[in-house]
Amino acid sequence: MRISRNIAGTVFVVGGMTMTIAALAYPAMLGIENTSANQERVIANTRYGPLTEADRDFVVKVRAAGLWEYPLGELAMERGTTDAMKEAGKHLVVGHGGLDVMCRQIAPELGITLPNQASPQQQQFVAQVDGSSGKQFDSTAVSIMRVTHGQIFPTIAKIRASTQNTLVRQLADLANDTVLDHITVLEKTDLVNFEQNNFQQTAPAKLPEDQTTPPPPQPGAPVLALNKPDGLDVNTSAPTPTPSPAATSR
Repeated sequence: MRISRNIAGTVFVVGGMTMTIAALAYPAMLGIENTSANQERVIANTRYGPLTEADRDFVVKVRAAGLWEYPLGELAMERGTTDAMKEAGKHLVVGHGGLDVMCRQIAPELGITLPNQASPQQQQFVAQVDGSSGKQFDSTAVSIMRVTHGQIFPTIAKIRASTQNTLVRQLADLANDTVLDHITVLEKTDLVNFEQNNFQQTAPAKLPEDQTTPPPPQPGAPVLALNKPDGLDVNTSAPTPTPSPAATSR
């Protein structure tokens, strides 16, 4: 099995606990779903507009999402049992590769430090999928990914509607198109249980913050790049990430 171990990081497993259906309901982006007044606090004034705590968290969480969904996409390409499943894997790799390019481009401009590992919860998602095989692999992967994509979709819209920072708006635009594309290809696998999925999206359980927060990178560590394999392309409406700082200043 070829999975990017450096990307996935050390898998977090609590006492050998097997993830239950309820665990799938834990929001993968906890911290920006529950936006508070404090998150509207401006933490930096940049030439692209003010940067709030919510803006910063959004950039970090988009980056963290790629750190677990990119390797999960690689797994789907390798071990999916249907063409639709393998195609969904390709879209995950290409989409998060594109989002990662933009995150790495705008983070230095905004003074944001990006993580090199996904959160413990997200790493457990990868472990759960990696521990399955055959049809169970397909259904487990689709269940986890469709719930988490559905949870973040409205959050992207909220950030896009409220941010005053032009670079964050560009990232939100790309994230919106990418997540919609991923939701669409996941549904094309015919493995989405919409009743169960909708319940998990709207009634999520809670985890401690340390389980939903990606660890900070080691001091001086280079930023890990999620590079799309050469020749891997998919048909998607998401635009190529080409932020132009000079053209996007206020």
